[in-house]
Amino acid sequence: MMAKKHYIARMLSAPKGSYFLLGPRGTGKSTWLLHQYPEAHILNFLQGEVERRFSAYPERLRELVATLPEGSTVILDEIQRVPRLLPEIHALLEEKREMQFIMTGSSSRKLRRSVSDLLGGRALLRQMGPFLACELKGKFSLKGALQTGMIPLIVESGEQKQRLSDYLNLYLREEIAAEGLVRQLGDFSRFLEIASFSHGSVWTTTDISREASVKRGTVENYLQILEDLFLAFTLPVFSRRAKRKLITHRKFYFFDVGVYRILRPQGLLDSSAEIEGMALEGLVAQHLRSWVLSQEEPHSLSYWRTQTRLEVDFVIYGPKGFWAIEVKRSASLGPDDVRAMLAFQEEYPEATCFFVIMENIGRNETYKGFPIISAERFLLGIHPRQPLFPLSIIID
Repeated sequence: MMAKKHYIARMLSAPKGSYFLLGPRGTGKSTWLLHQYPEAHILNFLQGEVERRFSAYPERLRELVATLPEGSTVILDEIQRVPRLLPEIHALLEEKREMQFIMTGSSSRKLRRSVSDLLGGRALLRQMGPFLACELKGKFSLKGALQTGMIPLIVESGEQKQRLSDYLNLYLREEIAAEGLVRQLGDFSRFLEIASFSHGSVWTTTDISREASVKRGTVENYLQILEDLFLAFTLPVFSRRAKRKLITHRKFYFFDVGVYRILRPQGLLDSSAEIEGMALEGLVAQHLRSWVLSQEEPHSLSYWRTQTRLEVDFVIYGPKGFWAIEVKRSASLGPDDVRAMLAFQEEYPEATCFFVIMENIGRNETYKGFPIISAERFLLGIHPRQPLFPLSIIID
């Protein structure tokens, strides 16, 4: 008999009312819900028969709800496949029935308008992404994460690189081609490879358009598709109380470093150190984004870059704190490595500024007065329900 797979608990807090749970495929939304709501009634719209029945007659949901006891939970898995159900859910919530509706989705493209309506005080929004290091605890491997990422479907499987390739093919085949999101799948596949060179970098539509041999408008549409499918995200420039002239372009990241690594070509002319450096920055980015999305009070995640090319990788700003974080692959910091951070600190003395580096080092390490923390310790310390590294934790 096959051993039962060990369930790795996620740090997501379950709201009491109805809510959306959105995120990429393979991040464990359905698994988490099964553990969180073992008595729930589940409608899985990845099952063709279920999708057809409710697409043809959305009112069946009302008939189903009438048969369930008050206080029941109804999970509607991959709700974007049957968007016609959302007005029915909206109406049922308006009637203030004592029912909880949980709607999962791996694409926001067909949901925008209805989600906006339902979020108007009637439903909440939660997002589930890749594993956090603190969820894996002792099973977390920085080396492994930098190679194959933190997507639960991949982490919990054998042959992780092959599963990553299959994962991307699944998206291309079932989410993009089947939904008719692009006219030429070959153009989109080439765009993905070119976009991998922009992971952790400033997004310049003109340059990518030229490299991919497609129009600028097509590139913007492709980027929107990636964001709608939760496969990528962008960061704005932090510009509060700005004194220096800043650039306006966004910074681009794939949602998981494993996706970046499987897409990024590597040959004799490619620097493995540069690729690994971008992978480390992306791994930090996805952890910081998960922390920001998990907070009840709004926090912003951005980056800082002046027109003279001084850049700080990440800036988090909100009620719980103000942090500036620079990620470096090398442990040997020099004067050039801190120029941008010194400029940022001069402009924002209120911020807690520190460096995250690849190598494991002792506590209380500093350079030019800036704390230095190893990436493994930093990532393991990011917890959605705790503050993001007060200075006392960084250097104690």
